[in-house]
Amino acid sequence: MIVDFQHHFTPRELFRADPDAGNKTYYDANGVPAYSFHSLLYDLDEHIAMMDEAGIDAAVLSCAEGMCGTPEACRISNDRADEAARNYPGRFIGIAHAHPLGGRDAFREMARCRNELGFHGIVITSEFGGNIDRPEMDAFWAEAQRLGLYVFIHPALRLDHGAQFDAYDLARSVGREFSLIQAVVRLINSGILDRFPDLKVQIAHLGGGIASMLGRIRSFQDKDFWGTTGNPRHGCLPAHDFDHYINERLIFDTAGFAGDVRSIRTALVELPARQVVFATDYPQEIRERGKVKAFVDGLRALEMGDTILSGNTGLLIPGA
Repeated sequence: MIVDFQHHFTPRELFRADPDAGNKTYYDANGVPAYSFHSLLYDLDEHIAMMDEAGIDAAVLSCAEGMCGTPEACRISNDRADEAARNYPGRFIGIAHAHPLGGRDAFREMARCRNELGFHGIVITSEFGGNIDRPEMDAFWAEAQRLGLYVFIHPALRLDHGAQFDAYDLARSVGREFSLIQAVVRLINSGILDRFPDLKVQIAHLGGGIASMLGRIRSFQDKDFWGTTGNPRHGCLPAHDFDHYINERLIFDTAGFAGDVRSIRTALVELPARQVVFATDYPQEIRERGKVKAFVDGLRALEMGDTILSGNTGLLIPGA
């Protein structure tokens, strides 16, 4: 069974643009491109047509407006994903949207998504007015672990410090990937994965392309060498070596590279294929049916392609 674990939709009532006005990109307060709205985001019939052509059995629906969104946006995202799953049996799978710092109301929504709607995961962003390793996040990690919800960390749509990405669409092309890389380092070195040993975490975009940085990151785990031993922020180390978490605890997805299999192939030099799940980022970074099919075909041609496409689905959806 091939499941697309990063497949986006936006209910029409959450559109910021005229749904029929074509592609419309919105900018943040710094004038940085933040998100593009277009009709493919709500045209689920076209999603199904694409999936049929590409050979994708099912897709996990996440909504940008519900990622660390308002309670109303989260609930609408959850209800519409559940509605899509019922209208297209076996083809769409919902994922919970709830703000991780939303307190009891957010936790109630998480429980509703798990216990009433049957969702298996929850989506948050890599930063949202602060970093994911802040102490007050522990209640969220604990609740996700208690409910058995895997946490899908999507790149932040609006970076906390976006001013430096003031040209060339740098925030979306590379800024978001840096945000994912630092999220991985924070997850590991802060001890979150040690404190919550049953927590499952899906990291988008192959960890922001972290494979090419692992040699450098490993070096800076030697706190004696770099003179940070004992520093309360920079000298922190997890219970195991860094690669333990890359190889055993984190799950990475193949979205974020616009369907370019070369990026996947190079990442697999460092990231174990057994910890990688299939994802497309449709219909944002990749929108054409034929291009999605070419991506699936390209992955299948890799040595461990079938493992990524279908063999690892059970890592996030038990029994799938």
